[in-house]
Amino acid sequence: MNRRVVAEGVTVVIAAVVAFPLYWMVLTALKPEAEVISADPRPWTLAPTLDSFVRALTVQSFGRYLLNSVVVAVAVVVLSLLISFLAATALTRFRFRSRTTLLIMLLVVQMVPVEALTIPLFFVMQSVRDVAPVFGLNHLGSLVLVHLAFSLPFAIWMLRGFVAAVPVELEEAATLDGASRFRFLWQVLFPLVAPGLVATSVLSFIHAWNDFLFAKTFIISAAENQTLPLALQVFVKPDQNDWGAIMAGSTLMTIPVLIFFVLVQRRLVAGLAGAVKS
Repeated sequence: MNRRVVAEGVTVVIAAVVAFPLYWMVLTALKPEAEVISADPRPWTLAPTLDSFVRALTVQSFGRYLLNSVVVAVAVVVLSLLISFLAATALTRFRFRSRTTLLIMLLVVQMVPVEALTIPLFFVMQSVRDVAPVFGLNHLGSLVLVHLAFSLPFAIWMLRGFVAAVPVELEEAATLDGASRFRFLWQVLFPLVAPGLVATSVLSFIHAWNDFLFAKTFIISAAENQTLPLALQVFVKPDQNDWGAIMAGSTLMTIPVLIFFVLVQRRLVAGLAGAVKS
């Protein structure tokens, strides 16, 4: 009993530590400007206001920035799920030359820091612009392409465990019943690995939605293609930052992520549990 109380107490403390930055973000967004810049900050406010949210929402082309972020995040999630599912199935169900080498490369790629690849990727996108302009600099396609490159290795490795957990006998039984490989893939295997697909989709969505580094690097002069994190830059000023508006914009950016989590939370838990078992 004592151990359980201690464990629950530790859990509550950890949860409080994790939740405090979110609380402070929302609190700062609701504080009047005088309290935000006060030299004596307090963890509460007696005069909440929505002025910071108004300033954040009235940023020029805010809706455009939001739409760009949604387009990039959704495209990355859909493409990464499709490609990683097919790749994980191929790596699990088929035996071919260099299969082990390819799996090792998937692990090695994840060890390379993102910052170390930013400049090389910039020159790659600069070259791609001459061949396929939609995937070059100043286009949303460049962000989709880069996020795919970083999300696919982890997604493939994670889904590989889910695909391997599906018995081969199930595929053989489907084949005997007259099902083609394509039909087995999408009507039998795909629903069975759905928890893993949800878990990888959440990680891909968060990575693409919160990205600032790549958006700042690849979207140089095309203001109409900037994403939501870049919109917060207008509140960063040389003399004094508008922290209220920055926190209000950050709070607004968090809402779609929370909605996505609520929609997929059941399958997300099952997916993470399956990943641990595999």
